[in-house]
Amino acid sequence: MGYVAAIDQGTTSSRCFLFDEQGQLTAFDQREHRQIFPQPGWVEHDPAEIWANVQAVIEACLAKAGISRQLVRAVGITNQRETAMLWDRATGEPVGNAIVWQDTRTASKLASYGDIDTFRAKTGLPLATYFSAPKLRWLLDATGRSDVLAGTMDSWLIYKLTGQHATDVTNASRTMLMNLSTLDWDDALLEAFGIPRDFLPTIKPSIGSFGTITSGPLAGAEVSGVLGDQQAALFGQGCFEPGEAKCTYGTGAFLLLNTGNAPIASTKGLVTTVGYQREGEPAVYALEGSVAVAGALVQWLRDNLGIIKTASEVNDLASTVDDNGGCYIVPAFSGLFAPYWKPEARGVICGLTSYVTKAHLARAALEATAWQVHDVVEVMAQESGQRVAALNVDGGMTASSLLLQIQADLLGVPVVRPTITETTVLGAAYAAGLATGVWPSQEVLRGYWRADKRWEPTLSTVDRQKAAARWQAAVAKTLP
Repeated sequence: MGYVAAIDQGTTSSRCFLFDEQGQLTAFDQREHRQIFPQPGWVEHDPAEIWANVQAVIEACLAKAGISRQLVRAVGITNQRETAMLWDRATGEPVGNAIVWQDTRTASKLASYGDIDTFRAKTGLPLATYFSAPKLRWLLDATGRSDVLAGTMDSWLIYKLTGQHATDVTNASRTMLMNLSTLDWDDALLEAFGIPRDFLPTIKPSIGSFGTITSGPLAGAEVSGVLGDQQAALFGQGCFEPGEAKCTYGTGAFLLLNTGNAPIASTKGLVTTVGYQREGEPAVYALEGSVAVAGALVQWLRDNLGIIKTASEVNDLASTVDDNGGCYIVPAFSGLFAPYWKPEARGVICGLTSYVTKAHLARAALEATAWQVHDVVEVMAQESGQRVAALNVDGGMTASSLLLQIQADLLGVPVVRPTITETTVLGAAYAAGLATGVWPSQEVLRGYWRADKRWEPTLSTVDRQKAAARWQAAVAKTLP
């Protein structure tokens, strides 16, 4: 039996998964890396630490599975998007830390590039600190280097694994430098941000060849699938047809809707992005709503406030109360993302009384994620003209049954969790295996999808509307 390896370079950790030819998980390994906060609003990662962790998880995963490299038929990569970095063109060593997608240090410079819609027609993106181009410009100004290569985390891993300087269309579509129509770097966009074309990687289809791994435990294997993490989850959920959507709950929360082979422009705070592209075929586009802080709020309760000792405890603690006790948390740690796009917003906890306990705060944290997703779903229905009949969900936070019940209640539609919730890595594996013939078609991949559990809404429409008004009042308090 052959296997497909999927490398997931995420915001808080790096992981490697092995899937067999029936799409079943065989083994995995994970290593966390440091979150570096040099100043308020700044978030950095050490690329050298990440690369060392990626090598370690690959080796450990193969050891756990007890298989040789020769049985690995393809390798897929999925990654945290928008995180940007530079590395030395001659030595391949990182030039400083990577600037993480959550980082807001470029907020004061955005106005010099234009207004929020200046680049939307070409890129599908609002001008925001979230995307890579302002980060790359900041790095080039800070280092003063011209002997560098630039890229996102997928490019860094492809380079270290294969020696090729490449990226895929999904990651490139998040830089604010790629034209959605041509699927290539756009000269006018490059000029606007002052980024030389030869610093940037070659853009390739998501499903196709990215080169052969030159060394390490996977030496000789082909990297044949690369997708940004949320697009990988869309693919892993089998959302191959227009109108199909998924939401991933991780560090942030991300809802994507397949819109087919034509991009749909958003006027209500969503972004237009590339969903995926198979080599030799047209790109598939998507509408996306991005929530900056979801699981990261649970980590904050654990690491900053000490309310819980492990992230998994939040579900049990929140379950000891029936409601939030009147307390709302809006975690605008890095501003508010979709559908508001307010980088100046800052987090609030409101409605505090002496009645509120740490259990109420834990429940309010889960509700904060569900409310932010609710806001995106509402706008997506307006943009697409289609109301979600049921929400397919995945990601680490879906281990919380309480969160998913709250989400069903707030949306007023069923929430469905698949048997394999790690659909991000599954999508990367599917892409790699599809490119190399491990799986013959997307129809075969769709057949592997199975529902694990379904949550039905129990909240009345009147109660939902009252709660929504209180949530919106809390959101209003985040703005100066």
